[in-house]
Amino acid sequence: MIWLRLHEEKVIKDRRHHLKTYPNCFVAKELIDWLIDHKEASDRETAIKLVQKLLDHSIIHHVCDEHKEFKDVKLFYRFRKDDGTFPLDNEVKVFMRGQRLYEKLMSSENTLLQAREEEGVKYERTFVASEFIEWLMQEGEAATRSEAEQLGRRLLEHGIIQHVSNKHHFMDSNLLYQCRMNFRRRRRLMELLTEKSRLMPESHDSPFCLRKQNHDNRKHTSFLSVSPTKEIKIVSAVRRSSMSSCGSSGYFSSSPTLSSSPPVLCNPKSVLKRPVTADELLMPGAPYVRKTFTIVGDAVGWGFVVRGSKPCHIQAVDPSGPAAAAGMKVCQFVVSVNGLNVLHVDYRTVSNLILTGPRTIVMEVMEEVEA
Repeated sequence: MIWLRLHEEKVIKDRRHHLKTYPNCFVAKELIDWLIDHKEASDRETAIKLVQKLLDHSIIHHVCDEHKEFKDVKLFYRFRKDDGTFPLDNEVKVFMRGQRLYEKLMSSENTLLQAREEEGVKYERTFVASEFIEWLMQEGEAATRSEAEQLGRRLLEHGIIQHVSNKHHFMDSNLLYQCRMNFRRRRRLMELLTEKSRLMPESHDSPFCLRKQNHDNRKHTSFLSVSPTKEIKIVSAVRRSSMSSCGSSGYFSSSPTLSSSPPVLCNPKSVLKRPVTADELLMPGAPYVRKTFTIVGDAVGWGFVVRGSKPCHIQAVDPSGPAAAAGMKVCQFVVSVNGLNVLHVDYRTVSNLILTGPRTIVMEVMEEVEA
């Protein structure tokens, strides 16, 4: 792990600047030198792009949170793991649990993984969902079948397992699944530049949909972000820790028609009357009031859509979801997520913080005062 190597080689250490000590930090320029010397990057330009990825994914940050763009200069940065601000606690727990289960599955005495056929196609190293659930209970990983099924769903949503043809979410059935992630392979930092994030949509017009699922298909409780007379695009309903984009499905599925729940109706155009900058929001006497919401996600999400950039805004709120119950409304501007200031980032970064953070999120917003 690069973080441990940087500590061991004293690239990360306490540093002083202007009579102030900054613990456990590294100098941007020195890190670039180290990456090239250790063959993690071929040149300085590539190294900068690699570290920018770490910055964009909230793995590192400037010690004073004043620089969002990584530069090859003498600035201090720090791994969030070193100052307790690492926002991926929930995902890391699932990842570590997945790694433990992977090692158990790959042990020589385990016979759960076998070559099997589904729909006339043969797949290697597969497991049957119902047998995997029984195995989880035998291993003490779950007390009930329902609990084991939920664990399977979390593993799939975090990209650790997948349905063999990528058509189904995890369910207690005779469907076949495989391990998607090889925990035994050492990954190089360069792979950050070639892989597509499983959390982030590609389209700039893709809404970040977190919505309370309707389990009664006879009723239609999808929500509209604006008047239904305006242009509307339909996207599949998504669950917690998954994304959906207009024109493409969530990362756990290649089919846009898999969800049995009704579609979410989301306007791709902004609900704001005009663009608003972060400086306008923070200007003394500005007609905006701060509000803080504590939102506890249910099994399928928090129930809102965030869009925009610097600052992001609330594009839509499911009237029956957790966010609406907490008091969230459209057109509010997102100031912070779980204590991290997000006024100067785009909705992809905010989405990442929410999706990979704890189930309970604390969001500070600013709302225009009605005249």
